[in-house]
Amino acid sequence: MRNLVLLLALLSLGGCMSVSDMGQVVHDEMSDAGVLDHAKTQRSNNFRLQADSYIYIGQGAFGPPGNAYPRPNVVAEEAFNSFVEYFPMVRRARGPLGLDAALGEARSAGAHYLLYCRFARADDRIGNYDEWADQEAVDRLGVDTGVIQVMVIETSTRYLIDTATIRMRGGLLTMHDHKPADLLGPPLREYARQLLGSSDRPDFN
Repeated sequence: MRNLVLLLALLSLGGCMSVSDMGQVVHDEMSDAGVLDHAKTQRSNNFRLQADSYIYIGQGAFGPPGNAYPRPNVVAEEAFNSFVEYFPMVRRARGPLGLDAALGEARSAGAHYLLYCRFARADDRIGNYDEWADQEAVDRLGVDTGVIQVMVIETSTRYLIDTATIRMRGGLLTMHDHKPADLLGPPLREYARQLLGSSDRPDFN
């Protein structure tokens, strides 16, 4: 980490790197080192959607295996909050739905695509005093982790446009009072950017 800081200082003095780029590099390095939250997205395709695409967002009804109990529709809620930054025409189902029901609602709404997601796994580790008092298990100390799976389906043809698996891990500096659901926002915003083909740098939040 010391070498990284020295390198960044030299580059900034030489005018080779902007402040925002420098901040992004430091953030990425700290994420990779496990100090900050980290997420990795694996996609099946590099398909892009037009900015005026109408997207309907739904979430499966089954809760994730693992040691966590997130809100039933939290992935769809976070996906909506993320996608609405990049796609102006976005709607979200009010609650969890099966795939066929979600497709039916998307078609009824006139949406071009269904973004269907689910929490595949979540592990809520001990991150505050209350959780420690409840569990008192040394092996449960640590950072939260989670996996979400996403499908993008064309509503008119039921054609599977893209699938993505997002693996998330908390950081040592962000573990206090965190839940696996708190890790959802940044990777979902990044996935929205990828679908749009945006070159804007994501924020660090």
